[in-house]
Amino acid sequence: MARPIWTGAITFGLVSVPVSMYSATHDHEVSFHQFEKGTSDRIRYKRVNERTGKEVDHDDIVKGAEAGGGYVMLDAGELDEVAPGRSRSLEIDRFVDLDDIDPLYYQKTYYLGPGSDDTAKVYGLLRDAMTDANRAAIGTLVMRNKEYLAAIRAEKDLLILQTMFFADEVRDPKAEIEGLPRRGAVKKAELSMAQQLIDSMAGPWRPQDFRDTYTDRVKDLIKKKKAGKEITAADPAPEPTNVTDLFEVLKRSVENAQKRRSAQPAKKTAKKTAAKATKAAKPAKKKTAAKRKAS
Repeated sequence: MARPIWTGAITFGLVSVPVSMYSATHDHEVSFHQFEKGTSDRIRYKRVNERTGKEVDHDDIVKGAEAGGGYVMLDAGELDEVAPGRSRSLEIDRFVDLDDIDPLYYQKTYYLGPGSDDTAKVYGLLRDAMTDANRAAIGTLVMRNKEYLAAIRAEKDLLILQTMFFADEVRDPKAEIEGLPRRGAVKKAELSMAQQLIDSMAGPWRPQDFRDTYTDRVKDLIKKKKAGKEITAADPAPEPTNVTDLFEVLKRSVENAQKRRSAQPAKKTAKKTAAKATKAAKPAKKKTAAKRKAS
């Protein structure tokens, strides 16, 4: 079983719900080391005192914040004392409708489990009440010397916590991006064809349908290079669509999407037929073996 990365209590009103937090996701990209070019010599980083040039032990390092042209030094204990009790509690400020939260604010997802068997009933009470109300709990917690805005929601049998960006951490897109086209500038025929394309490509959300193919290709590249095999470059990115050809490109895209969709049922039927044939063949084999044993 995984070890919790944070333990504390969710509080709302006078109710306190002890919980344990676990990572809900993990990255699976290929891990690379750094080497000096043309050699097999590893590049390593050291914590060095810039004045003396000597390496410094991790335990001898403190954090410093700029203040008035100088630095104020702080150790981990002082940072924890700034918010006594806060590092072990998540106080709910309010409950909001789930649909009102812009996904842009979500940062990282964690699972919340009951703090202990004795407090599981209170955990279940909060989960079931939030499920029935279709609301998320919004609050803040301190973890690893950083305060997080957090949303807690119920998902089937458990509570899920998602850290969120504060409002001042979200950039204004108008200040970052130039040349955004105004709404309603496209032709009605093009808009209608684009909507048809969206409808023809619509489908259910199934996360298992998607895979990190880039990581797969990197792993394949490593294997081929180790074996001395020829490496094939990926196809280049497509050229931008010419505005004058937009309607025709959309039309062909709709036709191609409809062809792919009509071909899918045939593939599924073929797979089902093959599966039934395999299933039907298995008992026949067992029966033949039983006859041989009897003879």
